[in-house]
Amino acid sequence: MGIVKPQQAPAPGDEGRRRTRDVAGLLAGLGDPDPAVRRWAARDLGSEPQGAAALVELLFKESDSSVREAVLLALTQIGDATAVAGLTACLRSDDVALRNEAIESLKLMPDAVAPVMHELLTDSDADVRIFAVNVLESLRHPDVEQWLCGVLERDEHVNVCATAVDLLGEVGSAQAVAALQQLKQRFDGEPYIAFAADLALKRIEES
Repeated sequence: MGIVKPQQAPAPGDEGRRRTRDVAGLLAGLGDPDPAVRRWAARDLGSEPQGAAALVELLFKESDSSVREAVLLALTQIGDATAVAGLTACLRSDDVALRNEAIESLKLMPDAVAPVMHELLTDSDADVRIFAVNVLESLRHPDVEQWLCGVLERDEHVNVCATAVDLLGEVGSAQAVAALQQLKQRFDGEPYIAFAADLALKRIEES
């Protein structure tokens, strides 16, 4: 009598990997009622650029935090124009958590975000411009200081400039001195702008 091998148990954490692992199966998994299946599908689509549009669609309606985390990670891994467009669209969402998660994800995509940063920083919505400055906070890109100086030179909204000058006080160099001085003149009636600009100038001088 032959030996009957025991059925192999699923690997820990693999309970949601029930669908076919090709792209079609993964895309179908994004619509599964089981959050574990959606989570695994999103994770595995991180290496499949053709899944970006479906991941963005799921991001805006997903209520399970672990699935949303997997979707955000997959979009940062894909990092194409579709992923960037979906994440930047989140900056207009009324969902504060989603906005903050999108900002943190965009910070991880400096090269992919760079082509759209000027557009974000000149958006007609001041809140979007503020969120774009927030993205720059940890964005490792050589143009961060230049982008911030541009905000100080042209933006007419005091709150946008206040956000930018705060960050410039942390990352600014001698390159930012003229923009900071000009900002003080443009908003000479705003005490906070004067205070923040002076603080930034002092930090630059001492660095």
